[in-house]
Amino acid sequence: MRPVDASPDNTLPAPADALPAPADLLDLGLDVAREAGALLLAGRAGTVEAEATKSSPTDIVTALDRASEALVARRLREARPHDGLLGEEGSDTSGTSGVRWIVDPLDGTVNFLYRLPNWAVSIAAEVAGEVVAGVVHAPALGLTYTAVRGGGALRRSGTGRPETLTGSTVTDLRRALVATGFGYTERRRTAQVAVLTRVVPKVRDIRRMGAAALDLCAAAAGTVDAYYERGLHPWDHAAGALVAAEAGLLVGGLDGRRQSEDLVVAAPPALFGALTALLAEHPRADSDQLGH
Repeated sequence: MRPVDASPDNTLPAPADALPAPADLLDLGLDVAREAGALLLAGRAGTVEAEATKSSPTDIVTALDRASEALVARRLREARPHDGLLGEEGSDTSGTSGVRWIVDPLDGTVNFLYRLPNWAVSIAAEVAGEVVAGVVHAPALGLTYTAVRGGGALRRSGTGRPETLTGSTVTDLRRALVATGFGYTERRRTAQVAVLTRVVPKVRDIRRMGAAALDLCAAAAGTVDAYYERGLHPWDHAAGALVAAEAGLLVGGLDGRRQSEDLVVAAPPALFGALTALLAEHPRADSDQLGH
């Protein structure tokens, strides 16, 4: 069971104010993500080691994952004490304001451990069960992706003007560069490799970059043409999926389902149908079963 933060702040009744504007939630999330990113960059300059494992020996956590989540939780609580918070490293409070934050304090921990640059802080704000604002901040890449529900998606790099994201213009799956990722257990990885061997001949190529939030943002930016992955948790995709959707991509699962832990697919409308049809063939991408 995930531990529950019993901070007294979360037991107080919420004020009777109207729900905040998504843009205001984004501004707060962006400030906090940048602060957490600075903490991680400073920590990365020293020795970084795996502190523990979670679902398998390959599913690691570092002290900096936990320090980043503690910082994010503290800053959000200071600014909005009645909000809920769901974080990868254990934060789970329901809140009373109608707002819940969904946080991956360090997406791409293995990349971080190996000093590869593809890692990020991912923060999303959910109101009444719908993600309305999201930020994916990748300080080692110098990139920050943001989105507000109904307001489009942006990529910021350095001090330049933010770029509006519109996804890929590729319309033929055979010409599509597709990103994916792998789970942590032997059984799931075996099933995912079986799917991959069926997908590879039907697309231009595959990329596995190791951070789901950034893969979704890469699809939003057209850096890759599409993305799929099984086994993602809400903190893995909440912010990145909003960025992708606001860039004009379709985001969902197979057979008309919503994105979930079973499968997340993000692709432009011209590719989504062909990609999901391919992923629905046996062995299906939303199952760990190898047989029919």
